[in-house]
Amino acid sequence: MKSTILRAMTRDGSARILVVNSKEMVNSVVSSHHTSPTGTAALGRLVTAASMIGTMLPENKDTVTITFAGDGPAGKLIAVADYFGNVKGYIQNPIVDVPKKSNGKLDVGAAVGAGTLSFVKQVGEVEPQIGMTEITSGEIAEDIASYFANSEQVPTLLSLGVLVDTDYSCLAAGGVLVQLLPFPDNATVDLIERNAADLVNISRYFERGLTNEQIADIALRDVPYDIFDTLEVEYKCDCSRKRMYEKMRSLGQKELKNLLNEQEAEGKPRELTAICRFCNTEYTFTEKELID
Repeated sequence: MKSTILRAMTRDGSARILVVNSKEMVNSVVSSHHTSPTGTAALGRLVTAASMIGTMLPENKDTVTITFAGDGPAGKLIAVADYFGNVKGYIQNPIVDVPKKSNGKLDVGAAVGAGTLSFVKQVGEVEPQIGMTEITSGEIAEDIASYFANSEQVPTLLSLGVLVDTDYSCLAAGGVLVQLLPFPDNATVDLIERNAADLVNISRYFERGLTNEQIADIALRDVPYDIFDTLEVEYKCDCSRKRMYEKMRSLGQKELKNLLNEQEAEGKPRELTAICRFCNTEYTFTEKELID
């Protein structure tokens, strides 16, 4: 099954809203990276946000890469999304384990720590657009909203949530993103800000079975809006044997020979294995394939 994104806009043109039920996407994170509950919550929130942000890119070959480079035990977190909302993610320490908060919730902020948040947008054929800011909380949603407000001057409301079941699978996950458009109506802005308080525990709405449209109704209560489409999105890695082969060859013949010699010295076959960090697929290449 795929995850779904609803995209809509207020009738007065003040704001756009995206709602995603990302349970299937986050379960793919668990399957690919064998994450701990905290790792699932951290990377799950990031890929959920990246998927929505990807669908706001202008052209169908565009991508956005969001990186949290914090000093916490989770290490680096990366999500890459395309124009269609498909996304892949990476967490440096997937089994990160930190004490829960006093309220019993997973402490993603402590796992991520302090550091930098960066956005790299590959739009069209021009040089990538790069933006960077400090991590404010490590809780993912607050940081990304702060990035949009400070680096792109786009006021943004972002709520993300991931519930992890007792078997470490994802029980529920999703997100809501509301962005103000140029020259918004002040009354509409006031209503959106008022409704933000109802989005604090967003994952509970998905756990209860609310649809994307029902959640949009909560976020835009008393604000007329129109839905313009619903997208199917998924956790999707675009790695391939060919692409990995090209990366291996880029190391150069000298380095490849050294690595093969090390394999032989350890009593292993003269072959090298590359592992995709986004889906953990292994690609093994023989000496004959690598050396001219």
